Amino acid sequence: MAGTHPETADAASAAASSSPDTADPARSGPPHAGGHGPGGAGKVGLIVGAIGVVFGDIGTSPLYAMREALAHSRSGGQAELAVLGVVSLVFWALILVVTLKYVVFLMRADNKGEGGTLALMALAQHAMGRRSALVFLLGVCGAALFYGDGVITPAVSVVSAVEGLRDAPGVGHALSPFVLPIAVGILVALFMIQSRGTASVARYFGPLTAVWFLILALLGVWHIFDDPSILRALSPHYGVLFLLDNGFLGFVILGSVFLAVTGAEALYADMGHFGKAPIRAGWLAFVLPCLTLNYLGQGAFVLAERGAAENPFWMMVPEFAYWPVLLMATIATVIASQAVITGAFSVTQQAVQLGLLPRIQILNTSESQAGQIYVPSVNLMLMVGVLALVVTFQTSSALAAAYGIAVTGSMFVDSLLAWFIVRKLWKWSVPISLAVISPLLALDLVFLTSNLLKIPQGAWFPLVLGAALLMIMWTWVRGTRILTDKTRKDSLPLTDLVEMLRARPPHRAPGTAIFLTSDPDIAPVALMHNLKHNKVLHEKNVILTVRTTDRPRVDPAKRVTIEPISEDFKKLTLSYGFMEQPNVPKALGLCRKQGLKFDIMSTSFFLGRRSVVPSAAAGMPLWQDRIFIFLMRNAANPTDFFRIPPGRVVELGTQVSV
Repeated sequence: MAGTHPETADAASAAASSSPDTADPARSGPPHAGGHGPGGAGKVGLIVGAIGVVFGDIGTSPLYAMREALAHSRSGGQAELAVLGVVSLVFWALILVVTLKYVVFLMRADNKGEGGTLALMALAQHAMGRRSALVFLLGVCGAALFYGDGVITPAVSVVSAVEGLRDAPGVGHALSPFVLPIAVGILVALFMIQSRGTASVARYFGPLTAVWFLILALLGVWHIFDDPSILRALSPHYGVLFLLDNGFLGFVILGSVFLAVTGAEALYADMGHFGKAPIRAGWLAFVLPCLTLNYLGQGAFVLAERGAAENPFWMMVPEFAYWPVLLMATIATVIASQAVITGAFSVTQQAVQLGLLPRIQILNTSESQAGQIYVPSVNLMLMVGVLALVVTFQTSSALAAAYGIAVTGSMFVDSLLAWFIVRKLWKWSVPISLAVISPLLALDLVFLTSNLLKIPQGAWFPLVLGAALLMIMWTWVRGTRILTDKTRKDSLPLTDLVEMLRARPPHRAPGTAIFLTSDPDIAPVALMHNLKHNKVLHEKNVILTVRTTDRPRVDPAKRVTIEPISEDFKKLTLSYGFMEQPNVPKALGLCRKQGLKFDIMSTSFFLGRRSVVPSAAAGMPLWQDRIFIFLMRNAANPTDFFRIPPGRVVELGTQVSV
């Protein structure tokens, strides 16, 4: 479960900003960057905010992780060794995967304070000093797998909480038929409110999730005394014995044990919103102890009541506290789902900026928070996917079988990308790099292959979804490259055109013309068409290129670069980070400081619109051509994407075959 996964911008920004001492993370990067950390109240606010967003997902794992692991053991969870072994494996998974891999190691590899697979990919590319196809492919695979994870997380989280109705004292049997409709209703409502933004409710995420973790800890302490011998499970000895006793089945059980650490990658992905110190403090001082106590309590309860292995979490809840715990569990799973949804919005924004996806309509839901975004198309696709999963699998046990493969795949990608960081950026020697990365890869491979065994039970779903998204990204990247190469081949170098115009000046029109292009060295299509058909050239002409860097954000002072070509022509480059949304008019205001002055009301923006037709003769296969054309036709209008005033835009088109 990636309850907050890469790059949770929306909920994270709002949750972090709920503290008056907290800077806007979406604007300023890590709140403690620059060596001046926030005051005591600010630190507490950041830790509480991180608990709500970063740990919301891993905090819902106790609802089903123990149940699934015990159910797959040879004794059905009834034997003492099975209980001790599962609790031991869960505890050491939390230590090795979450604490050592992410908290201690990977959080050191940040891209200007940002984490997550795409941020790590951009950092690795930057460290290598060139564009590596392997690094690029790994980043694309990680992003594609995240969407598969993003569809399953809300489904399994909410369903697992609402299933508590089946064990409700006195009325469980009567309420069982309503579990699925209630879960569907909660999920539909969750997706329907996304367009309104979450700033007004995100400030409560941290406190509510903190209460949930305290409930987990109290339930654990309450039941540890049922059989204090469960404390033996803190030794890895019992985990190893359990795996050896179950043979190949023990390897299968590891796939269920992994459910306890889903959401671990959120520690790394969200450090740009809260900073490393608050996340580390929140995990080590609060979240890890609460989770450990709860899993120990579940184990002790099963040792005392062997029949409780069927559903240890809900059976351990006292009758007098059942309904409050059920309510808090539902709230916690909704928060975890909210975080992964907003994470999908943020990943989409990054993918668009990095050129992995076509331009998509991205709406700001807050005037003050730059990270508060809403992506209608992604929200709709996620809702359809989540509801289809719930209706198809119907129970959290069935959904758990489909869960995990996408998360383990993302973690494996993170470990592979970390190799390029330690070798190229940190300059570690090969022996030291192998000594650190090899155990991480081995651990990831064990969990990954264990989850691959669940493919017949439903793990095929995130793989199919991830493969489809990978194909879409590959098609878009390949198609745009072919289109760029073809345009460059058929175009005229800009310097040659300037010399030709100097020799034979056309009719001049007053005002400024800004021509948007992705290749500033080539005469833009719109400029050539304007000269060819209108036979006119403006007094001032600006060749504008919007460039995305391999850094999350760009200092506004370095946003604008102006290069004079002649008296009539200038090249203007606007640089944005992959976590920023371009705003051309706002950036043009910065040009005044560099001497480029013009009136927006006498400025025309010329856009070249290419009509693409499929061609089997060259480029991509015909089926891929059609996918690329479909993506182009459904891409967001550049006028909206770059925030250009519609009344100042002139579009000139041409037909190109791919």
